[in-house]
Amino acid sequence: MQLRKKHTAYFWALAALLVFAILLNISLGSVSIPVSDVVSSLAGQGASKETWNFIITEYRVPKAITAILTGSALAVSGLLMQTLFRNPLAGPFVLGLSSGASLGVAILILGAGAFGGLLGSVLLSQWSLVIASAFGSFLVLLAVLAVTFKIKDTMAILIIGLMFGSVTAAVVSVLSYFSNAEKLQQYIFWSFGSLGNQSWSGVTIMTLCCLLGFLLAFSSGKSLNALLLGENYAKSMGVRIKRTTILIILATSILAGGITAFVGPIAFVGLAVPHITRQYFKSSNHFTLLPAVMLSGAILMLLCDSVAQLPTSEYTLPINAITSLLGAPVVIWLLVRKRKLLF
Repeated sequence: MQLRKKHTAYFWALAALLVFAILLNISLGSVSIPVSDVVSSLAGQGASKETWNFIITEYRVPKAITAILTGSALAVSGLLMQTLFRNPLAGPFVLGLSSGASLGVAILILGAGAFGGLLGSVLLSQWSLVIASAFGSFLVLLAVLAVTFKIKDTMAILIIGLMFGSVTAAVVSVLSYFSNAEKLQQYIFWSFGSLGNQSWSGVTIMTLCCLLGFLLAFSSGKSLNALLLGENYAKSMGVRIKRTTILIILATSILAGGITAFVGPIAFVGLAVPHITRQYFKSSNHFTLLPAVMLSGAILMLLCDSVAQLPTSEYTLPINAITSLLGAPVVIWLLVRKRKLLF
């Protein structure tokens, strides 16, 4: 009972911190907007300046929603992979999904350079990059699922997923080597990750992907709890290992692959957030951990994006660099203070 009250208090604190992070993220940027105007605009009353109202509704709110979806999806994906493989170093891209997405985008960018002119600019539109990234992740997913049907050992699936990632990363390296400087720079900028420039239609598609992934994750909550004690125990509890493994891989692919297709590969969040959450909640119950990592991941991405925007400056830092620079010291500090890794 005492632990339940403590968890409830943590959830309320995370909810309050999420609201604060949303308001901070929307108010900061190249144009600073007072929080009171942000609240007024979100409430439908409009900001004191029409330009502020346009910036909030058409740019910063979609970006904030994208940050929330990205952080939540990657954090849940990381938790699923760490539980499935019972490996604290597993992350959302351990199956090679990020490398597959990178391969799809690399092929598109280099291929568009071969066409040039109007056709090249059409091929390199935002939606074409999204489709290429999603297609690359989907191909890797199909390969991993084909292996999953043949192999029962989850550790073997993990190793094969890493090999898929290595192969696709090698192909990307070869393509990069033969590309010109302009196209290589364009690909590198995509690999930095970006939460901005998302249309409302793109945000809607991301939301649907995340809802489907979250539904699959929560429906596997009981099986995830059993898997923590080993496959033999899970089988004795009536868990169908192969079916559960496929569901978890599908959920991770939908969440991590869908997010990567729109914002690019975002490092660190999926690996670190589950560990940070476990340190405070001290629970292995996934019905507690899943909503906790969703909130924690969303808060971390919002705060990192706020820093990346370099308030009052027109420059924006790569979000990948900020997530690692801010998150890694926190995880190191937590582990040093706790002296052990909760898993």
